[in-house]
Amino acid sequence: MRNKANNAAELSETKLLDQILSRRRAMMFGGSALAALALGNSVFAQTAPPSDADILNFALNLEYLEAEYYTLATTGLTIDKIPTPIGITGPTGTTPGTVTSKANPMVPFADLTIKAYATEIAMEERNHVTVLRSALGSAAIAQPAIDLQTSFNTLATLAGIPTPFDPFAIDLNFLLGAYIFEDVGVTAYHGAAALLSSPANVTKAAGLLGAESYHAGLIRTKLFELQTASTPPALDIFKATQAISAARATLDGSGTSDDVGLSVVGSSATIVNADADSIAFARTTTQVIKIVSAFFPSGLNGKIVA
Repeated sequence: MRNKANNAAELSETKLLDQILSRRRAMMFGGSALAALALGNSVFAQTAPPSDADILNFALNLEYLEAEYYTLATTGLTIDKIPTPIGITGPTGTTPGTVTSKANPMVPFADLTIKAYATEIAMEERNHVTVLRSALGSAAIAQPAIDLQTSFNTLATLAGIPTPFDPFAIDLNFLLGAYIFEDVGVTAYHGAAALLSSPANVTKAAGLLGAESYHAGLIRTKLFELQTASTPPALDIFKATQAISAARATLDGSGTSDDVGLSVVGSSATIVNADADSIAFARTTTQVIKIVSAFFPSGLNGKIVA
């Protein structure tokens, strides 16, 4: 027969799980907006609803950012300078923006597993750039100016993480740097999916969303493992990710929380960044831009820019 202590422990754990589910349900309105909410923001700053090309170019801005971050971290080179360069030009008359980073950005990975993860993601993000550029053809935007130096310090300060913050210094910093924008990419594809009209483009966006979700889950899982290791790092990773998630939720201006940091509630982890129904959060284009604007000092390219 179960004793009172066991019953109390189970009740306590159940209560904790109920709390996180309740919290996620409260987040749901701001994070799971479908077409009606997605259409009610920046895209209507234009005179007409956005075309599929507009939406794919919006995504291309984010893929340029991710591809540059991971490629610099693993090779020390920008995507147009690696042995098999990736195109970054736009229509005739446009000039690609420059990428700002520290002088030697290649991460001195101590953990070869993390290096392998980073190398794979770098390749896949470059593939995403190529896929979107191919789908867009002559309508593909040039790469905008990208800041991978000051931007991280700006966001670290907002999240209460000690600065100066160098995402290329050590494995942990690299993972936290990736954490800052990986979840945002997932929410961006989810939020934009309802705006696409071509079934082929919806299918493409769904595939890209799936890959980005793998990337975000991988980053979150590795950070979780580092915090729960027998000898965790001096920096409290759970608190850092919770602060980053809170900062993203504040920046997107939704008025509700649509982001979950890493933690353990009872015996359950919060590795999956999703609502109470286990559906990935969605953000409008305006919300996404508010979060990532620090990385684009001259703004995004294309028609969806604010």
